[in-house]
Amino acid sequence: MGLLDNLKAKLEPAKGKVTDLAQQHGDKIDRGLDKVARTVDEKTKGKYSDRIQTGTGKAKGAMDRLAHKDADGTDGTGGAPGTPGGTPPAGPPPAS
Repeated sequence: MGLLDNLKAKLEPAKGKVTDLAQQHGDKIDRGLDKVARTVDEKTKGKYSDRIQTGTGKAKGAMDRLAHKDADGTDGTGGAPGTPGGTPPAGPPPAS
């Protein structure tokens, strides 16, 4: 068993705890992210507003993925556990 395998095995219980906390306190986390984003945007005088909004959206998306894990272990995207994938976005296929 390699170093990364040992690390993954030790972090697995923490992942479950983080998921539980995200489910219980998701609304507080969202409000905190919004508050931090506003504060940083004010301190930078709006210079990085687009980047702050992008980062906040990604952080909220990651938190939502943690909070909405299905009981069967899938990540809610329709793919197999731990794999990216799922249902492709609606609309016409990309032109080639």
